[in-house]
Amino acid sequence: MLLFLFLFVAVADSPVVARNLVTGPMSRVELVNTASQPVTAWTLVITTNEKDRSRRAVETVDAYLSEVTRDFPGMTDKVDRLMAGQSRTIELDPVAPGSTAEVTAVIFQDGTAAGDRDTIASIFEQRVRERDQLKEVVDVFNAVLPSSKGIAALEEMKKRFAATSGQETTPHRAAREAIDAYLQRANASNADAIDALVRKYADIVKREYDLAVQHSRQKTP
Repeated sequence: MLLFLFLFVAVADSPVVARNLVTGPMSRVELVNTASQPVTAWTLVITTNEKDRSRRAVETVDAYLSEVTRDFPGMTDKVDRLMAGQSRTIELDPVAPGSTAEVTAVIFQDGTAAGDRDTIASIFEQRVRERDQLKEVVDVFNAVLPSSKGIAALEEMKKRFAATSGQETTPHRAAREAIDAYLQRANASNADAIDALVRKYADIVKREYDLAVQHSRQKTP
């Protein structure tokens, strides 16, 4: 699940409503999805009025991959989809008294969206980048696993993941580190069990890629 910062233009009547904002050291806000389908991404804006200006804290949560990742260790419901009719209270950094909370952009399960167009475009642009990054990892698995297994497959994937140019992407780094960890654990007696874990990991990445393909295209209502 991914967090980004964006500028925004306020939008009225968002289908995801921010209410019951609690300020102070234990700040939190309740988000309510009033739409008839799940919401996979949203932008929350906290506005604080100071002496001669307004200060805005902007956070976008993109949770479309939570269909696969929600049960991973360390995941929280903050980065899970907000289902139709669901309400969720999320913790915030300390918010000053008198501040207001507003959801300014949302993306729905079916790829339609509502709210600030620039923010929505930025989210879909990031999804396209993530889709292409996941495909690079899937391509490595597809090139190795059908014809090789066990330690030999791990060594070949280690070689392929090490041969990267430019800045390493998050999916690539996660896969490289996973393969390194499996290879360190692998030996003649557990090679089959490790191979099964690697293929399970490859299947998870493929499911993430399939979701990225599905959710990287905005649709018109």
